[in-house]
Order: sequence, then structure tokens, then C-alpha cells
Amino acid sequence: MSVAPLSSFAAFDVSKSDRTDALTIVGLTVTYRIRGRDREVLQDVSFRVRRGEAYGLVGESGCGKSTVAMAAVRYLPRNGKVKAGKIAIAGADVQKLDADALRNLRAKTVSMVYQDPARALNPSLTVARQVSEAFEAAGIAPAEALQRTLDMLKRVRIPAPERVMDSYPHQLSGGMQQRVVIAMALASNPALLILDEPTTGLDATVEAEVLDLVAQLREELGTAVLFISHNLAVIGRMCERVGVLYAGKLVEEGATQDVFTRPRHPYTVGLLRCLPTTGRSKDTERLDTIAGGLPAPGSVTQGCIYADRCRLADERCRRDAPPPYRLSAAHGDQMSRCHYHERAIELPRATPEALSEDQRGSLEDKPSTLVLRARKLSKTFHVSGGSLRAVDDVSIDLVGGETLGLVGESGSGKTTLAKLMLGLLTPDAGSVLELDGAPLAARVTRRSDEQVKSLQIVFQNPDSALNRAHSVKRLIGRALSRLTALRGPAIDERLATLSAAVRLPERYLGSRTRQLSGGLKQRVAIARAFAGEPRVVVCDEPTSALDVSVQAAILNLLADLQRERGVSYVFISHDLHVVRYLADRIAVLYLGRLLEIGPAAAVFDGPQHPYTEALLSSVPTLDAHDHPTRIRLSGDLPSAAAPPSGCVFHARCPRKLGAICEQQDPPFLDAGNNDDNAGRTAAHRIRCHIPVDTLRALQTAARDDAGKVPDDNSANTPQNAGRNE
Repeated sequence: MSVAPLSSFAAFDVSKSDRTDALTIVGLTVTYRIRGRDREVLQDVSFRVRRGEAYGLVGESGCGKSTVAMAAVRYLPRNGKVKAGKIAIAGADVQKLDADALRNLRAKTVSMVYQDPARALNPSLTVARQVSEAFEAAGIAPAEALQRTLDMLKRVRIPAPERVMDSYPHQLSGGMQQRVVIAMALASNPALLILDEPTTGLDATVEAEVLDLVAQLREELGTAVLFISHNLAVIGRMCERVGVLYAGKLVEEGATQDVFTRPRHPYTVGLLRCLPTTGRSKDTERLDTIAGGLPAPGSVTQGCIYADRCRLADERCRRDAPPPYRLSAAHGDQMSRCHYHERAIELPRATPEALSEDQRGSLEDKPSTLVLRARKLSKTFHVSGGSLRAVDDVSIDLVGGETLGLVGESGSGKTTLAKLMLGLLTPDAGSVLELDGAPLAARVTRRSDEQVKSLQIVFQNPDSALNRAHSVKRLIGRALSRLTALRGPAIDERLATLSAAVRLPERYLGSRTRQLSGGLKQRVAIARAFAGEPRVVVCDEPTSALDVSVQAAILNLLADLQRERGVSYVFISHDLHVVRYLADRIAVLYLGRLLEIGPAAAVFDGPQHPYTEALLSSVPTLDAHDHPTRIRLSGDLPSAAAPPSGCVFHARCPRKLGAICEQQDPPFLDAGNNDDNAGRTAAHRIRCHIPVDTLRALQTAARDDAGKVPDDNSANTPQNAGRNE
């Protein structure tokens, strides 16, 4: 292996790059003016995106990923400026363009898709008006722009495009909104498409559809893509090359396969180890974490910027900043800013992998006491003179110390079901809820104090759940005073114990939540939920807004609290890797109906309901060999106001039998008894007309076919993974 340090400016032939690359960034340093001082948020960043190439940019929130994108198109805020470096898009020096030339570049050469499509679209304009404006900005006449709008909506696979053109953004689903934004971005046939977390808010099937769409359009149009994401699996699937940003510096870069297979920087190693990948479970191992946090923006460090969090760091690292070392790898050059890049893969763990004997306990001795019981739970909303059945005849049991994962697309009824359990919504007549064998009142206002504190919730966004004006101590203390009989010094003592349990340092108790990181805010929310010693905690997407490093710490925390306190979780998430790691059993919802329920291992390993099979095939993985053949579902989720007859899934089912699926509601089939993660025997049931043995044979054959790799190596590349539908 050849190893040589190189200067960032010497890394490229700048004159050649300007002509051959869609994007060239050389020595980019960006500062923000904060409290009268210029603070560097990007330092000496250099990389290129070749024409037709997909380049991924990863790193924790605050590392500077979006700042790179904003600097590239000169969208920095007023307090931001490019201090040094060069940015070229399709050969044009962005910093030297006058206002007219810059406007022309943005209209015809580069486009950007943001994380939240709802905020990128004007709610007061129809889709037709907004997309046609993008064509008009590129110099197309209004009449032709409307025709091209229709053609582009068809191209991004929007069903019934004529109807969508007359719709307003709020009338479309999140996936449809994102397709409209992509259509606008591609109106000018740009040389460079910048995607900034374009799938973060989407569920698994919609995310897969958007990613397939981007890959297909990129192949058709030859557009280069700069893909910004904290989801490493998405980057692994979509991008040929990847750059890893940390605190404003590019610390590693190379072919995606090389970087993800053999990372050469401790930060990259840490990020990959945080992921809850296939085969990992809370009852067999803990996720690794990255200790500490990002340095403050503009912090001046003498040596390596990652030294304070690195378990390989020594005096050399703290004294001398590592240069960018160039390494020869299997798929091209790999760069690493680490003095010990050859040993990065041997990085010691921050969190012990194996559980202690006390933590493991005896799985066979765990009690299986029934805590929460729901029978024939339904919820009908009356909207605009019609009825919408959001939850339809769902029956589930929850035993002590187990986690039930609720999965399904947006609109499947997961959150509505959770709110029914919590008493935030009143179920329909005939629904039964019991806690510890005793009837549970439908509304939380009619429940006893003991029942109220027994069922608590942790929300997706702690910013919305926590009062920004109150200190952490007051937020948790108020929950303690309302949910317990403690008073005076006893509350302070319990608060200290609770803070220690959620690993919340004492120094943060006097802070306002606005002064805390996302991970610390979520710990405060968890501490508040555990204030009254709950029996059941509903976790509604509690890690979806967090970086993978923070997510790993929160998942470890939830598992530890469950082992220590015997609490049960109802865990809602779009991330099926997270669900597989934490859940003992899985319940799959579709249009308010329960289609499958069983132990996590049985549900994930099969046989599965065809809907579950499609969900699992949509989840991106880091390992291209482990990615199943993508199963496309036709159309969008039907409206619960007019559900299909027979099996509610038949209109989209790729394994539909025929008239029986359209006319008859399928029964639950017994797929066998299996042990859950905790060693308890649990039934696996599937609601489908197809016999279980037939489902098993079909799905086994599909997996075998997906595992066959052509003689050439093209199918092994991340960008080709999952394309052979």
C-alpha cells in the first residue's frame, strides 16, 4: 500500500477539474460572524464530484454538511462568508459570478432538494404553477412550461399527474411532495443536483421509491449528485464515493465500498459501529457509541480536531494536526486525516459489547405478566360528513419487560393506536383496554393517578415536548411532584437518581433545554417519562431526529432502563433496523388493520405477510450483498375513508391470488410459535389468504434469486444494490 501525505490544494489539478467535474471544491474555508467574532465552520475542505457521479457527504449534525451545499450555490446566511478556497460548478467559478450569471447558474446548471418538501413548496400555489415556474426560469414559454410540467410529473412517476397539477401541496403525501420538489429541481436538466437529507422524514417504502427515482433519473440524464445524509445505509446504496466531515474538516474520503468496508479514520469507524445492523439485538450486545460531543463552532485546536473523542489519540495527535494521507485502496485512492490510519479499524470500543451477567440475567426467569391488553380496539373519525376508520379491530397484548415494535407506512394507524392506549383519544364502542387485568378508562382524564403514571410517552421531537423557558431541573421536578407523593428534599434526591439513570450529567440540571444538544434533550424527555415509575412507555419515533451516534446512546439507554426497571415499551419507528434491535415482538399495521404480529426474529426471518416482505425489501443496508430484491408496491396507501373491500392490501399486493383477496377479509394464519428476544414463547400470526407454507416457499425462492450475483462485479457496487427489480 502506498501512503503519502498530501496538501489539500495539491490533491487536484484545478484547471483540469474545472472542465471535467460537475463540482470542484478546493481549500474551502467558511466563517460565520457570531457575537462579533468570525468563527470557522469549514476548514480547508476539498473534494470533487465528477460529471454523472453520485458523491455522499456524511457526518453528525453540526459538522458542516449543509454549509458546504449552501456555500456551493452562494446561499450562505448574511453572517456567513467564504474566507478562502475555490468553488467551481461545471467550470464556472461561483465566487466570481455577478448577480445575473449567478441567477442563470441556479436556474440552469445546479438544483437543490431540501429535507422538508412541505417547507420547500409554496402552500398558496398549485403544483402546476410551482413546477412550471421552474421551467419558465430556464427560459421556457408559459404554455410550453405547463406541458413540460405534465411530462416531468409523469417522469418522476406521479400517478394521475393531471389531478396532482391542480392540487395544493397540503393535499399530497410526503412522498408525493418530495417527487414534486425533485421534478422542479430537474426542470432545467442540471449538471449538478444537491440533495440535502431528502428522505429523512419518509417511511421505508416511500424512501426506497424516491431513491430509486433519483438513481433512474441520474442514469437517464447524466446528472451528478451531491447527496448529504446522516443515513450511512442510504449513502452506501446511492453513492460511488463518500466524504466524511467532522467539525468542518473532511477527515476521510474514498470509494464508498472502501470507506465502509475498511474505514481509515476513527470517526468513520465509530459512526459505522453505532448502527443497529442485521443480527444485532439488545439482549445479546450493546451498540457502540462515540464519547463526548462536537467542539463548539470555530474552536481552535492545536492538533487533531477529533483527538478529544478518539480512543487512539496520544500526545502526537494533540500536538500535530494530521495531514490528509493518500492511501491505495481496492477501488481507488482513499484519504484519511489520521496519524494512525492503518490502526483505525482496531479502535477500542467506547461501550462494552457484551452484556454483564447482571444485565443478561436469566432470560428464562423473566416474568411474563400481562401488563396491557387491548381487544377489538377501533377508532373512527368523522371528517367532512364521512367516516374514517384509522384503527380497525386491533387486538394486542403487552407483557412486562418486553418491547412491541409498531411498524407500517405513514397513515397506517401506528400513532393513533398509541394515543388510544394512552387515553389521548377515545376508542369506538366495544373496544376494551385493560391495565394489569383491571379496566382502563378510555380517556386519560378519567383514569386514576396510578394509571396515568403507569402509561407515559416519549415523543419524536423533544423540542416540541419540552418547555424551552424552564430549566431541566424544573421540567423533571414538576413531573415528579405530579406523578409521585414526594415533596421537598425527597424530590431533589429522586431527581438526582433519575438523572443518573438516564446518564444526564448533573451540570445540565440548571440549563434551559435550548442550551442542550438533541441527545441531551431526549434524555430529559425520557427522565420525565420515567418520573412516576411507569409500567408502559410509548416511544413514538424517539430516535428519528438524532444522529446515529446519539441514536446508539439512546437505544442503549432504553434497553438498560428496561432491564433495570422491567418497563414495557410500545416502540414506533420507520427505521426497521432500529426496531429489529430493540423489539421483542413486531406488529405490522396497514390502513389501521393488524396484518402480522409475532416475535421479532420470526417476522424478520420469515415467512412474512406480503406487506411486511415489501417493507423489509425497501430498507437500505450497508452491505450490498445483504440487500434483498426490491418489491415495488403499486400506488399510494389508500384512504381509510374508503378502504378496499376484502383484504385491505389487495390493491397493492404483488402476491395477490385473485377474487378471493378482493372479496373476502383474510383470517389470521398460525405461522408457528417462536421465542422472542427475551426467550419467551410467542405466537406468530399472519392475516393472509395465501397458506403459510406457500408464503415461505415463495419468499425463500425470492431470497435465493436475490443472492445470485452475476459474473462481473457491477452488481456489487453500492449504487447498483437493489436495482434488479
